[in-house]
Amino acid sequence: MEQRIEQENPKKVAIIGGGFAGLSAAYFLGKGGVEVTVYERENNLGGLAGGFSLLGMPLEKAYHFFYKTDRHLLGFAEELGIKDKAAFYTSSVSTYFGGKLYPFMSAKDLLSFTPLPLVDRIRFGATALYLQFLKDWKPLSRITAYEWLLKWAGPRVTTVIWEPLLRGKFNKYYKEIAMSWLWRRIQIRAVSKEKGVEKLGYFHGGFVAIVDATVEKINGFGGTIITKQGINRIESDKNSAVLIVNGERRKYDAVIATVPSPAFARLVQDNAGITEEYLAKLRSIDYLGAVIMVFVTNQEISPYFWHNINDPEIPFLVLLSTSALTGTQAFNGKHIYYIGAYVPAEHRYFSESEVDIMDEWKAGLKKMFAHFDESKILEEKIFRFKDAQHIVGTDYIDKIPAYESPVKNVYLSNFSQIFPDDRGTNYAIEEGKKIAELVRKNLSVA
Repeated sequence: MEQRIEQENPKKVAIIGGGFAGLSAAYFLGKGGVEVTVYERENNLGGLAGGFSLLGMPLEKAYHFFYKTDRHLLGFAEELGIKDKAAFYTSSVSTYFGGKLYPFMSAKDLLSFTPLPLVDRIRFGATALYLQFLKDWKPLSRITAYEWLLKWAGPRVTTVIWEPLLRGKFNKYYKEIAMSWLWRRIQIRAVSKEKGVEKLGYFHGGFVAIVDATVEKINGFGGTIITKQGINRIESDKNSAVLIVNGERRKYDAVIATVPSPAFARLVQDNAGITEEYLAKLRSIDYLGAVIMVFVTNQEISPYFWHNINDPEIPFLVLLSTSALTGTQAFNGKHIYYIGAYVPAEHRYFSESEVDIMDEWKAGLKKMFAHFDESKILEEKIFRFKDAQHIVGTDYIDKIPAYESPVKNVYLSNFSQIFPDDRGTNYAIEEGKKIAELVRKNLSVA
């Protein structure tokens, strides 16, 4: 059992954002004797991994899993006393192309992937293997993935395999993404394999299990969590950081904002120490939104866990089945499916009705699987997230903001600072611990 370090006159720190970065920062600060207050704009915590239920079964709003190498997540779960809820399962991956679903897990599957000529299948495997063992990623941060793939994987491999995935993930920005981003994704998937078989993890009871355990610890340390509460702006007052909340000034020894960089710019832009150059740097990071459909059905639509959608006639990026990964026992014999798409904030998915989006996506499922029976869906939900994925271009290294802002005792910690890694629960927890240690050091907290 983790014990809180008691401080005679505890420092007070406010954290804006109740995702995993904010919650883990609150945990590590609270454990160190700091009095924390977490402000979350939404009505629940966890960000994209925030919990909800379908037919009474706990799930997360956006599909989540973890790797065996996610040491920060697994270490945090152990510290919280819930590591026994983590389990690993054999993954299964497929690619949908040209109206057909192909298994895509092994060298044998690759050699059987007939949409590519044999020479291109070999070329794809060779470049993927090269990237798995490449250590010096920095030169890749200055060249686009599209450009690198055309040169080394070839135009046919790029057109059939990589371009549809880049388009689906990054929409209009797909030709701008740095190769270092793709390199890291390939490396992570490679090291998650045991004897050539990918193993992925999931928490019994969903990711809400780790959210709830963290909240319980924060409360036990004397922390405060306030949901459905936005922040108007952040100011500085001598040695204090000040939050303006519904016109009220609330003083803290420090403030940590875990919001997207452009949102942080809006919060601090009125401070005297903020320059136009600093604001421009924060605003230079572009984001895409994510739209997720989750449904529970009596029907097994596909035996695969992960489906890459490489067909422009299908209106979403990925189809994923949590129950295909873990088995249906945890879901009362039902099947859980997620459909996801990344789109700009101005996309019609952010203004259309949920019913219209679901109807469109169900039609896409029917194209993929003739046997798909919509009437067997028992419950379904749509979630929409703005600023869900930052755009990692070839100048991205120059855009990464510092943890310490120009406003005294005000800090920024978000997934745009995780580089060359991408956003993810494991890295959010790492960043939360990192920012907590920095704040404690600067506040001279033992």
